[in-house]
Amino acid sequence: MRRLLPHPVLSLGLLGIWLLLTRLSPGHLVLGSAVAVVAGWAFARIEPEAPRPRAVLPLVRLVGIVALDILRSNIAVARLLAGSRAPRVSGFVKVQLRLKNRLALGMLAVIITTTPGTAWLEYDERTGTLLLHVFDLKDPAEWQDLIANRYESLLLEAFG
Repeated sequence: MRRLLPHPVLSLGLLGIWLLLTRLSPGHLVLGSAVAVVAGWAFARIEPEAPRPRAVLPLVRLVGIVALDILRSNIAVARLLAGSRAPRVSGFVKVQLRLKNRLALGMLAVIITTTPGTAWLEYDERTGTLLLHVFDLKDPAEWQDLIANRYESLLLEAFG
């Protein structure tokens, strides 16, 4: 079964999206299934080894932390945009990362980019340096500490 569907969740998700974007009919079900299976095979050729976390509990804690941070950040950005007269200074922050695992780096990129007011701009793999844009930058050291101790530490715990 693993040879037919090397990435069953990916294939099922693609089929679901296919059916949402087209009409639900037997023809689209067959065509969408074929596309989903072929895409699963293609992905298996590109990424043959499935990354597995060493520990799941840090990821569960990370989900809770990120959910709260996104909520807080939404409120802070809304206040800034809705008429706060306080001066706002956008800026760039360089953060030295210890992460090397590609999946963990991808998860960190998603966390940073989905948090309102921040954007992952560039990552230099040679030096491990992340360039981050912050909508309301007060203290760059605070952001470096936040990324390293709030997010990266849990990802390192989960993926090593």
